[in-house]
Amino acid sequence: MAPFILLIGSFLIFYLIGFFGLSYFDGWETSLRIAVALMFLFTATAHWGKRRPDLIKMVPPVLPKPGLIVTITGIIEIACAIGLLIPITSSIASVILAFLLIVMFPANIRAARKGITIGGRPSTPLFPRTILQIIFFIAVIFAGLQ
Repeated sequence: MAPFILLIGSFLIFYLIGFFGLSYFDGWETSLRIAVALMFLFTATAHWGKRRPDLIKMVPPVLPKPGLIVTITGIIEIACAIGLLIPITSSIASVILAFLLIVMFPANIRAARKGITIGGRPSTPLFPRTILQIIFFIAVIFAGLQ
């Protein structure tokens, strides 16, 4: 839920900054792009922090080297978050992040069904997690629009 709060909260803050006069944030596109980038930078921190073992448990057992998968997905999240902020790379970063959300969703399903905790807290139940994933997907796609 924290990534969702960060996404919505930062979007609103940047949008209001633009509304009240800072021309860089004038328009929802830039505000959304930065908010999505912040969200992915935030979620990437879990790939190396105290939540890392929990993320490794989420990886479906049919996949080899779950620790490596968690590391690679964290690197992709960071690279694409930065890529969203660069106009020439924002579209491709958006596509990669959308794809990443799709391929990582089975891990979220596994966490919900197996009752895997993340940072000592229960994972988000499957239905709300699916709704959040759809919201994140839409935000990522719109963030890549020029």
